[in-house]
Parts: sequence; structure tokens; C-alpha cells
Amino acid sequence: MKDIKLTDSEKNLMEILWEKKRIFMKDILDSYPDPKPAATTIATLLKRMQNKDLVGYTLYGNSREYYPKVEKGEYFNEEMTSMIDRFFNSSVTQFASFFTTNAQFSQKQLKELRDIIDQQIKE
Repeated sequence: MKDIKLTDSEKNLMEILWEKKRIFMKDILDSYPDPKPAATTIATLLKRMQNKDLVGYTLYGNSREYYPKVEKGEYFNEEMTSMIDRFFNSSVTQFASFFTTNAQFSQKQLKELRDIIDQQIKE
């Protein structure tokens, strides 16, 4: 996946697509809390996301069933990698140091994090 940034509105829409897997426009609108965005706004977002190759659709007569073309985990991984590259000079060590120092974890949480890292080292 190439480095693609989503706006907040696009991320909100992708969350719906990731959750539902396949969904029609009416159901997308129903998934939003009130006040719901206009159908034209959603259509514009979908078109932009299709142009970014993040969303596809299947045509049934005049209706389109939309689906995500990228998995949530894949997108999240790309976002994290990009953030580490931009803010920490591609250094996972700098990121981990910043993260553990500034996140104010409890001792229990730090030990859990260490256990996760230890497990990854063993594999």
C-alpha cells in the first residue's frame, strides 16, 4: 500500500466500511449518528477514496455495494510506520522511548508491554 493519508471524514467512513465489510449507500448513511451527513457528501468521500484505491464497489442495477480494498490492520500499520519515519527518524527505539516515557504507564502495563516484546523476540 502506498503512503495514503485519510482525512478525518474519510477515516470515519472507512471505519464503517471495515466494520460492515460490504454496504449500500443507504446503510452507510444509517450508520452515522445524528446529524447525518448529506448523501452527496458521502458520495464525494467514496469517490475520493475510490480514486485512492481504498474503496471498491459492486454494481447491482442502479445500486452500488461498497467495500474496503485495504484491511484496517494494513492501513494502521502504514500509518504507524509513517509516523515513526516522520517524527522519530525511522527509529523504533526513539519511538519506544518516547512512548513509554510520555504515556505514563503503570508498572503493570510496562511489564505487560515487556512480556509482549519478549514473546516477539522468542518467535
